[in-house]
Amino acid sequence: MKGRARRSIMAKPFNIAHCFISGRNRPSRAVLWGMLSFMLIFLFLLALSVGSVSIPLETTLDILMHKGEDLVLHRIIWDLRFPKIFTALLAGAALSVSGLQMQTLFRNALAGPFVLGINAGAGLGVALVVLGTGAGITLMGNAGLIAQLSLFLASILGAASVLIVVLSLSQRVQNNVTLLIVGLIFGMMVNSLVSVLIYFSEPEEIQSYLIWTFGSFRGVTWDKLAVLAPAILSGLMIALTTVKPLNALLLGETYARSMGLSLKSARRLIIMSTAILAGSVTAFCGPIGFLGIAVPHLCRGLFRTSDHRVLFPAVLLIGAALALISEIAAQLPGTQQTLPLNAITALLGGPVILWVILKRRIAVNA
Repeated sequence: MKGRARRSIMAKPFNIAHCFISGRNRPSRAVLWGMLSFMLIFLFLLALSVGSVSIPLETTLDILMHKGEDLVLHRIIWDLRFPKIFTALLAGAALSVSGLQMQTLFRNALAGPFVLGINAGAGLGVALVVLGTGAGITLMGNAGLIAQLSLFLASILGAASVLIVVLSLSQRVQNNVTLLIVGLIFGMMVNSLVSVLIYFSEPEEIQSYLIWTFGSFRGVTWDKLAVLAPAILSGLMIALTTVKPLNALLLGETYARSMGLSLKSARRLIIMSTAILAGSVTAFCGPIGFLGIAVPHLCRGLFRTSDHRVLFPAVLLIGAALALISEIAAQLPGTQQTLPLNAITALLGGPVILWVILKRRIAVNA
C-alpha cells in the first residue's frame, strides 16, 4: 500500500511550498536532495553574477573555468565576489548546524546558536576594542589587515572566554534547562557591559560598532578565509561526531543514559562545536541572526523527520542556500547600495519562527 502511494505521489507534479505547508504529495527524499543541490549550485552562480556590476552567467562560467579574457571581470569574480560567496556558504552551514544542536540539546524549538551567550561574548570583545580603547573609529574605518585582525582577534577571545565559562558550568549543572537559563542570564550580563561602554562612547564610535552588528559577508578576503574555513570545518567535524548522541537525546536524557551515552561528554562536544561554529562566524562576519533558528525547522518540515543523520546534511545545504539568498538580496543587484544582512535574515527567518509558534499553539489547542 505504501509503495503504491509513493508511486502515485511521484507521478503527479508537486510544489515545494505546498508540500512544506500541507505535508501532502511531498516528493521523495532523493528528489529533494537533487533539487536542493541544484538550487545551491544555481544560487552560487547567481551570487557571482549579480551585484553593482552585472555579469552574464555564461561569462561567469567562462571565468570560473579560466576561459574569460576580461581581466576586470576576472578580478571582480575571483578577488571580490568569490571570497564573499564562499564565506556565505560556510557561515550559513555553520550557524544552521549549531542551531540544530542547540534545539535538540535543550529540547527548545526557539533555541539558536547564540543561546549560551557566545554571541554576546564576541560582541563584548569587539566593543572593548571599538568603544573601550578610544580607537574605534580608526579600527573600523581602516581597511588595513592589522586593524581588521584586531577586531577578529577581540571577537574570538570574547567568544572563547564565554566558551570556557559555559564548559565549566556544564560540568556542575546537570540539567540542560538550568544550563540554558544560566547561559541566557550570562549573555544578558555581558550585553549590559556593552551597553555601559556604548553610554560612555563617542557617537562616531557607536556608529562604528553598530555597523559591525549589522553583519556582513563582504569583509572576508582570501587571507581571512584561510583562518575562517579551517575553524568552521573543524567545528563541523566535531558536530558530525554528535549525530548519534543527538538522536539519543531526542527521547530524553533517561533513555540516552540507558543506551550507554555519557551525557557530560556529549554535552561538552555539542557546546564546543557550537561555540567554534558560532564564534568563528561572529568574529569574521558579525552577529548574524535567525538562520540558526529557522533552518532546522525548515529541514524538519521538508524532510518530515527528526533523524539527525538526515537533518545534518539537510541543514548544511539549506543553511548555505539561505545565506546566499540573503547576500543576494542585501546586495540590491544593479545598484551601489547594500542592506544590512541581519535585516534580510530576519525577513527570511521571522516567518518561519512565527509558523513554528502558531503550529505548536494549534497542536496544543487541538
